[in-house]
Amino acid sequence: MDNEIILLNINGEDRPGISSSLTDILSKYDVQILDIGQAVIHDSLSLGIMFRIPKEIESSPILKDLLFKSYELNVQIKFTPVSEDDYNEWVGHQGKKRYIITLISRQTTALQLSKLTEVIYRQGLNIDIITRLTGRPKLDNIDDSSKSSIEFSVRGNPVDETAFRKELMEISKLTGADIAFQEDNIFRRNRRMVCFDMDSTLIQTEVIDELAKRNGVGDKVKEITEKAMRGEIDFNESFIQRVALLKGLEESVMEDIAHSLPITEGAEKLFRTLKKYGFKTAILSGGFSYFGRYLQHKLGVDYVYANDLEIKDGKLTGKHIGEIVNGEKKAEMLKKIAFKEDIHLEQVVAVGDGANDLPMLNLAGLGIAFHAKPKVKANARHSISTIGLDVILYLMGFRDREIEQ
Repeated sequence: MDNEIILLNINGEDRPGISSSLTDILSKYDVQILDIGQAVIHDSLSLGIMFRIPKEIESSPILKDLLFKSYELNVQIKFTPVSEDDYNEWVGHQGKKRYIITLISRQTTALQLSKLTEVIYRQGLNIDIITRLTGRPKLDNIDDSSKSSIEFSVRGNPVDETAFRKELMEISKLTGADIAFQEDNIFRRNRRMVCFDMDSTLIQTEVIDELAKRNGVGDKVKEITEKAMRGEIDFNESFIQRVALLKGLEESVMEDIAHSLPITEGAEKLFRTLKKYGFKTAILSGGFSYFGRYLQHKLGVDYVYANDLEIKDGKLTGKHIGEIVNGEKKAEMLKKIAFKEDIHLEQVVAVGDGANDLPMLNLAGLGIAFHAKPKVKANARHSISTIGLDVILYLMGFRDREIEQ
């Protein structure tokens, strides 16, 4: 007698005991379980079990017992025979690459799902599993604090990965959702360190602009910043020129600004969660260590690398101390911390908003452009533009029940 393979599908109202009752029957016939999967949506159960019946056993008694039990349980049951050739072909597909696509928005809409699944199909990818990472939304509570995240596990090789990423960005713009596309590998499931830019990432301001305003040179500093953004001067030169304009500012002003820093939405929840699960964290900033240390104390950050301002007689001198922390230095420090902590670069997450963050974003296993300028988003592999910092946890595979509130 040939091997007989059966796909069993069960549908009905979810309640305790259904799986145990049906698998108890299968256990009496010593069948081999080839695959199993279950989903529950609004108390509606969908359970699938694929099993192989031993050659010496007839299938009829097994199917009969399952049918009677399903009647007792008040669930619908369906049997589908699977040929060995079909099974072997299906198994052969399992060797294809797997990816995780994460959809994040304030609320999930049919348009978002329609556009996303359409491009997944066109790229020749197959959706294996769809998982909701966030809690079920309340009908009357969609506001600025709402979050919705759905994770798609897909299999196959994209027809054109570059074009695929571009299409995902277009869907993001059209539907107001953030979409991340990552290879599903051991590193994605085992991140160990997260590095952050500070200004306009951990905090919703540029500290040098705040200092400049308090010293009466806001417009001059802004003009230099714009020159740097246009590529007329490099970061180091713009940094030196802007710091020089801060000469004479009272140190007490720095303390006042530090205590009123606007922390980015979700930052505190993010750090509570990272700390709970033992992640190492770092601030790698082209800003100033004075403010980085303040955030280190407030958020519980492990490492801070930023620029030191020279202070004499309680006033800024208009000079800095030590080497300037630019984009290349940020990437270098990320590597050093990872080496010190014995963490593979693929296990590192880096988050930033500016062009000087790109070296570290592209070095890390998961680099995220956060509320970044178009040029930065275009050159980073992942971006978040609609919600706060804590949604980074969804890109790392966390679910709401695992996140510290």
